[in-house]
Amino acid sequence: MSETTTEASTSGTLPPDGAPAPAAPPEEVGQGTGWWRLAVVVAATAAVGLWASLSTLAVILAIVFMIFMHELGHYLTAKAAGMKVTEFFIGFGPKLWSFRRGETEYGLKAIPAGAYVRIIGMSNLEEVDPSEEHRTYRQQPYWRRMSVAVAGSTMHFLMALVLIFIVLVGFGIPAEDSDRWTVGTLYETSPAAEAGLEPGDRLVAVDGRRFENFTALSRYLRERPGEEVSLGVERGGEELALSADLARENPDGEEVGFLGITPSLDRITRGPVSGAVESVRFTGETMWLSVKGLGAFFSPSGISGYFDTLTSAGATDGGGDGGGAGASARASDGAGDEGRVISIYGAVRMASAAAETSIGDVLGLLFVINVFIGVFNLVPLLPLDGGHVIIATYERIRSRKGRPYHADVAKLLPLTYAVVVVLILVGVTSLYLDITDPVSLR
Repeated sequence: MSETTTEASTSGTLPPDGAPAPAAPPEEVGQGTGWWRLAVVVAATAAVGLWASLSTLAVILAIVFMIFMHELGHYLTAKAAGMKVTEFFIGFGPKLWSFRRGETEYGLKAIPAGAYVRIIGMSNLEEVDPSEEHRTYRQQPYWRRMSVAVAGSTMHFLMALVLIFIVLVGFGIPAEDSDRWTVGTLYETSPAAEAGLEPGDRLVAVDGRRFENFTALSRYLRERPGEEVSLGVERGGEELALSADLARENPDGEEVGFLGITPSLDRITRGPVSGAVESVRFTGETMWLSVKGLGAFFSPSGISGYFDTLTSAGATDGGGDGGGAGASARASDGAGDEGRVISIYGAVRMASAAAETSIGDVLGLLFVINVFIGVFNLVPLLPLDGGHVIIATYERIRSRKGRPYHADVAKLLPLTYAVVVVLILVGVTSLYLDITDPVSLR
C-alpha cells in the first residue's frame, strides 16, 4: 500500500541536480518564529483529532513514527560509522521549526510526505571541506556504507516483526475458514438492516442451508440477485426466523446478490514461542508477496490495469465503500482492488476504519505497510535506498587494494529524474484513487 511506499525517503537523498544543498544557518533552540510555528503544528494535529477521530489521529501518528524510525536507522548507523550528519527532518519543503544539537539540525518541514537524513559526501558530485572528507559517506568502508543504506528498511522489518508478534499473541488472526462467525457490521439501508439483522447475530442458515464459512455463504448470496432469502439467526440464545430481499447489485456496481453484512470472525492466538516463529514466517511471506506485487504492478499488464482503474475511478455509484456478503467475496476473489497502490491518505482511512472493529486489525495493517515500505525502499534505483546499495556494491567490485573506486553518479541523474517523476505520478494518482474510489477492508 504506496503512497505509503513512495513516501518513505532515503538517507542522504541527493538534490535533483546532484549539487549539495546550501548549509543551513545556525539556529538557537526555540528562537525566532520557531516556537509559534511548532505551536501551529501541534494545534493542527489536535484539530485533526477533533475533526476526524482519535483513532484517525493515532493512525497518523503511528505512520509518522514509522517514517521517523526509518530515518533514525540511517542516522544511528551513520553516527556509529563516524559520518557527519547535518540534518534530520520530518517532512519536506519550507522549514516550520528546528533546533540544533552539535553538528546536526533537527526539525519539521511543511510537507508531511516523508523524512530525510542528510549525510555529507553521499556521492562524487558533492563538494566537501577537505578537513571533513574522512567523515563522508563515500570514504567509509563498504560494510559501513551498506549498514547505512539498509538501516531504514531494517527498521521497518523489525517494527513489522514486533507488530505481527503482538497481533498473533495478543489479538489473534481471523480464522477465515471457521463456521463460528457473527455479524460484524451492517451497511445502512442495506437488505440486512431492513430485515432486522444486528451486529453480534449469528447467521446459522440461509434458505435452510448451512455453510462452512462466510466465503461459502457469500458465494451463495451473490448468485441470487433480487431474490428473497430466509435467514436463520441466533441472538442472545434465541433462534429467530427473518427474511431479506437481496439487492440486485453491490455498492461496486456488480450485478450480484447483496445482503450488506461483514463478518466478525473467530481469532486464533499463539503462545509466545510459537508466536515468535510465526512472526518470522509471516514477515518473510509478506516480504515475498511485496516483491511479487511490485513486479506485477510495474509489468506491462500491471501498468495497463492500473491505467484502466484510474480512468474508471468514480464511474460506479458507491465507489469502494462496498461491503457485505457480496463485496467481501469480491475481495476474496482478488478482483477490483488487486494491484492498487495505496497513498498515505488511503492507508490512514483504511486503518481508521479497521480501528472501529479491532485494534488487532489496525496493527495487522501497519505490519503490512511496514513490510511493503521496507521492500520498496530496497528497489535498486536512486533515490531509493536500494540505489545506494547497488552503487556501494558496484564501487566495491571495481575497487582495488589501496585504490578505492567512486562511481560517477552524474551518469545516473537522467534515470534518477525519471524514477522521481514516476514516483510523483504514482503518488498523485494513488491519492486521486483513494479519494474517488477508496479501497474497503470489508
